[in-house]
Amino acid sequence: MVVASQTWELSLPGCASLKEKRSVIRSLRDRLRAKFNVSVAETGLQDVLSRAEVSIALVSNDGRLVESILDKTDHFVESHVQAGIVRVTREIY
Repeated sequence: MVVASQTWELSLPGCASLKEKRSVIRSLRDRLRAKFNVSVAETGLQDVLSRAEVSIALVSNDGRLVESILDKTDHFVESHVQAGIVRVTREIY
């Protein structure tokens, strides 16, 4: 069994309120869940307007499948978020 997680720290320069920030994060969270069937949560920086931390987790019996899904989600976040990626952390157990 393979358990994996990936975390993005995002820069959100256009957000002027927590409501606006949460709207961007909610949209990203919902799209990741629907497209990749992964667990998604905002895991840090909840009260900071210009930054966000979003994490995904997944479990599989195939390590290559996990790597593939993590690569695809990383590409998806890069191309679909109105934010800059500051840092990406990936852990596979």
